Amino acid sequence: QAQLVESGGGLVQAGGSLRLSCAPSGRTFSSYAMGWFRQAPGKERAFVAAIRRSGGSTYYADYVKGRFTISRDNAETVYLQMNSLKPEDTAVYYCAATPLSGGWYTDYNKYNYWGQGTQVTVSS
Repeated sequence: QAQLVESGGGLVQAGGSLRLSCAPSGRTFSSYAMGWFRQAPGKERAFVAAIRRSGGSTYYADYVKGRFTISRDNAETVYLQMNSLKPEDTAVYYCAATPLSGGWYTDYNKYNYWGQGTQVTVSS
């Protein structure tokens, strides 16, 4: 069964950094654009960042711009480098894949494949 596997979450103090990884399992996602989303308790799943299948272009939500960086390598692993973390960044982080192209898809309904999520907790 095709899926995505996240890792790298944990507990960090405000101002610290974490790097999340998302690796494919069961199939290739080289032709898919990839995205990161997050969901805090009691809130809807929210867009964080996306990267085109070529890896050449990226797009960020305003609340993480300048602090988070999305990237992908030739092995198709997608990363989310998170710096200057804030308590409000606390959430379960999910990576996702969409076959759509030609735009930036911030709606989680546009993504077909999802990982199981990894918890990020930022203490103040």
